[in-house]
Amino acid sequence: MHLDTFDYQLPPELIAQEPLSRRDAARLLVLRRSHGTVTETVFSGIVSLLRPGDLLVLNDTRVIPARLIGSKESGGRTEIFLVRRLAGPGEVWQCLLRASKSPRPGQMIRLPHGVTAQVVERQDETWRVAFSPEEGFEEWLDRAGQMPLPPYIRRSSADLDQERYQTVFGRNRGAVAAPTAGLHMTPELLNELVARGIAIASVTLHVGLGTFLPVRVDDIREHRMHRELCSIPIATADAVAETRRKGGRVVALGTTVCRALEHASDEAGVLVPGETEADIFIYPGYRFRIVDALITNFHLPKSTLLMLVSAFAGKDFLLEAYAQAVERQFRFFSYGDAMFIE
Repeated sequence: MHLDTFDYQLPPELIAQEPLSRRDAARLLVLRRSHGTVTETVFSGIVSLLRPGDLLVLNDTRVIPARLIGSKESGGRTEIFLVRRLAGPGEVWQCLLRASKSPRPGQMIRLPHGVTAQVVERQDETWRVAFSPEEGFEEWLDRAGQMPLPPYIRRSSADLDQERYQTVFGRNRGAVAAPTAGLHMTPELLNELVARGIAIASVTLHVGLGTFLPVRVDDIREHRMHRELCSIPIATADAVAETRRKGGRVVALGTTVCRALEHASDEAGVLVPGETEADIFIYPGYRFRIVDALITNFHLPKSTLLMLVSAFAGKDFLLEAYAQAVERQFRFFSYGDAMFIE
């Protein structure tokens, strides 16, 4: 459970900086844990890897343009990264702030189109920030904000990212990072899966700090996840139960789906519908209650997502597969290639 055992070497040139011209043209590394085999296909080949009677579960969250560039009254540049809207009146958000000098409570930040933000107070790694206007905030954010590309993509967001850093099925606004395994799906591919007898269901998990904050403790069991808003529809809980009854597999499209399903399951392995705040941390030794197969991108060294996938695939088997992916020049991270793990 030592953090360093979840490390691997990745040449920087393998970090994908741009999406492919076609979503489903990504390469797909196929891991069959029961056989210990690693093979390769393309993502569109997922149609032949899923079976009639399987249930594919998607995360229908939609990424908001969460990165805002403003200036302090002194003129210094300040970057605001929205994390989540806080309950209560007005537009008060949990945010990450980046500036040359640490912000202070009461400080005002000028933003595009005449909007201001006031720093309220610090809360651990984040700040509470109140925005004006309170009317039409979403419309303003769509004009003023930038897509929150992760820092390993070493360029500014572009028009292309407005479409390609969203899944084709995302409809519930609230994520500050994309559920990246879903970026490979196309409407045509989903139609093919349905025609083959694979059912489709959805959950909502708004990707936030719980997904992407780094682990800062040597013993990973001491790490605490931030909560992320999670919603399990009744129809999805019923679909999981029906799939189980008929002997099909529940296939999670991405680690966010896996976390949502496992967080919302009870001790008997029954998926409980409703709205919750997911803070589940999955690492080796965890017994999966719902998910039978996982589609996922490649994840950063020492990340909680790599730990989750290690729990699902087996750490040694997974890291050997990662080594093969590096050797075969796979593309890594958000705009990179994917894995299918049985």
